[in-house]
Amino acid sequence: MAPPLPNPPSQKPSSTAAKPRTGATRWIFRILLWALGLGLAGGLALLLVIAVALAMAYPNLPDVSDLADYRPKLPLRVYSSEGALLGEFGEERRNLTPIREIPAVMKDAVLAIEDTRFFQHGGVDYKGMLRAGLANLGRVKSQGASTITMQVARNVYLSSEKTFTRKIYEILLTFKLEHLLTKDQILEIYMNQIYLGNRAYGFAAASESYFGKPLKSISIAEAAMLAGLPKAPSAYNPISNPKRARVRQLYIIDRMEENGFITAQEATQARKEEVKIRSGQDNTRVHAEYVAEMVRQLIFSQYGNEAYTRGLNVYTTLNAGDQEAAYVALRRGIMDYERRQHYRGPEKFVALPESAQEVEDAIDDALANHPDNGDVLSAVVLEANARKIVAARANGDMLEITGDGLKPAQSGLSDKAPANIRIRRGAVIRVVRTPKNTWEVTQLPEVEGALVALDPRSGAIKALVGGFDFEKNKFNHAAQAWRQPGSSFKPFIYSAALEKGFTPATVINDAPLFFDAGVTGGQPWEPKNYDGKYDGPMTMRTGLAKSKNMISIRILQAVGPKTAQEWITRFGFEAEKHPAYLTMALGAGSVTPLEMASAYSVFANGGYRINPWLVTRVTDHKGRVISENPPPAASDMPRAIDARNAFIMDNLLQEVTRSGTAARAQATLKRPDLHGKTGTTNDSVDAWFAGYQPTMTAVTWIGYDKPRNLGSRETGGGLSLPVWINFMERALKGVPVMETTVPPGVVNVGGEWFYEEYARNAGVASVGVDDRPAAAGGPAAPHAPPPTEERNRILDLFRN
Repeated sequence: MAPPLPNPPSQKPSSTAAKPRTGATRWIFRILLWALGLGLAGGLALLLVIAVALAMAYPNLPDVSDLADYRPKLPLRVYSSEGALLGEFGEERRNLTPIREIPAVMKDAVLAIEDTRFFQHGGVDYKGMLRAGLANLGRVKSQGASTITMQVARNVYLSSEKTFTRKIYEILLTFKLEHLLTKDQILEIYMNQIYLGNRAYGFAAASESYFGKPLKSISIAEAAMLAGLPKAPSAYNPISNPKRARVRQLYIIDRMEENGFITAQEATQARKEEVKIRSGQDNTRVHAEYVAEMVRQLIFSQYGNEAYTRGLNVYTTLNAGDQEAAYVALRRGIMDYERRQHYRGPEKFVALPESAQEVEDAIDDALANHPDNGDVLSAVVLEANARKIVAARANGDMLEITGDGLKPAQSGLSDKAPANIRIRRGAVIRVVRTPKNTWEVTQLPEVEGALVALDPRSGAIKALVGGFDFEKNKFNHAAQAWRQPGSSFKPFIYSAALEKGFTPATVINDAPLFFDAGVTGGQPWEPKNYDGKYDGPMTMRTGLAKSKNMISIRILQAVGPKTAQEWITRFGFEAEKHPAYLTMALGAGSVTPLEMASAYSVFANGGYRINPWLVTRVTDHKGRVISENPPPAASDMPRAIDARNAFIMDNLLQEVTRSGTAARAQATLKRPDLHGKTGTTNDSVDAWFAGYQPTMTAVTWIGYDKPRNLGSRETGGGLSLPVWINFMERALKGVPVMETTVPPGVVNVGGEWFYEEYARNAGVASVGVDDRPAAAGGPAAPHAPPPTEERNRILDLFRN
């Protein structure tokens, strides 16, 4: 803690002047003065009893010397790379603020109501006690006489029980604190330690909690409202008890004026000011709840329970802008999907009375258990028919929903709708605001999703959203959900094929396949293309762009499942999660979105294996670095695949976003340096898009927690790709288009890229064209290449 600065010249005397050491005589004198004051206020008969109690209590007082270096419980805070607050963890929400940084208006408001003579008395205000005692004896409004120093003694060391013994200890501790600390130190402890409701300790945290602004920016009116909280944080809470908080605020403004802290004009302006209270969800904070929880677990594993009290600040690799873009894009994609689903009915039905006041109370009670979910708001229906819904919000707003806003819930407005589906008076529903600034009926989605983005050059995580809403479902789908990747896994099989003599120009037959029980060792298997169509011979490039299942299976047959299983471990996949069967060609194994983002980064960065990382440094509450994790050097990253393999795969994945199943990507974003692959698993259970630009890899996934069909027409290209595009539109704004450098050993012949050794009619020319290897269920062997003219004719016919 920095040493406190002396008070500016004012009517308050300086608190930093040296204090003479207090001896036993001084202590006795103080005790007698206090006892005398109490005696005058409540009867001289107590003097002897009090003196004896004081003498017995003094030896048992705690050591208060540690307050000279005040170290309160400070929460763990998590920040983005730019310093935006992402989350905080700890029982006490507190921002430790040195006395010199606390604005004068806040100190004046506190002194005006809590201890006007703070800088004049020695810890116990005898005048105040006498005044309070006389007032209480006279049966007027009860008055307290606790000074700020007495409150510090009570809050730091004593319980809140109201007993004679505790009061004795409080007085003695007050004398010790006044002897050990300066006035500014005592005031600083009070301003940071006091509980002010809403989990806020200290006025800096309370300013953020109630007003959403730093303490240095508060007005007189806001300071007066905060100063009213110490007496009874729940009773004067401006969120839950705004009327009582307002009465208390006006009284404190009067006190500030009476004591000369503000002028009459300032007091008048403060009384008129409309204080804006933060209520409900904090819409200004970056939505990074899943990331904050990942960091919390990591720091707790290192520091234990101290993580929540040491005031640690954890800075992450996250980019606040990218994170918010990811959050918005995923929620928009999920809500777009939700509009296509059948209406499941209101969340609850409540009986609404006829009295207007009673209706308001019933709505408040109902919506208290159905809070808003981001921009998906809750409301109670007051009237409903096929053409209009009128609903009320908890804040008293009345919503009228008509026209297209009724379409998502049309089945619930029918007279024939079942009772649990029908929208009627008392129904608790969800609404969203449309781009046209009208209202639309909706429902909280059951489907989940994830989006993770990282820098493929270093592995730094730039954005991560683990689900639709953290409060609704805390399971982190980005890092913890093991799902089938479907066709988004095919590029890793193609990468293995390049090392076995395949080229983008290799011709492969897209024809039906059948494997009997003798080949599979179990049930017969007859795989199909997603669209049920078979287009005959085509190049490997076209096969990937069109995501043809038969092409991928024939490639895996030729490479060998065991060889492919070993190859994919180069990208960070676990071999045991991808059994060495032909179904691996269709993505039948298990991956997480974060694992997929790491794997695709190998293609994006030219063939290097990266490890995702999140924490850059940890500091204490004074900003001193405790640990630091610099970005990994390029030389430290192991090579996963050869540069020429990465280059050709990069080029093939670029074709997918240009003319294939993800052509919408380049068409929308208007830039050619986009690469990726859609993925839809069997029965449309999981929808994926994994893609990248050389500076950003991003993977999106949508599916149900308990796997089930998303819908017969739902695909990775229709569900997850739009989320990816919306995110990349923000993430790549201002990023120049980048071209990949051609590595040694790669040549271009006739507009196609080849490994140099396979450029002249070498390598695997075709697979399955005569269907003999495939029909037999055995491995496809390389064929002798056809004459150059015939090969070029095939390529011309089947290249998009």
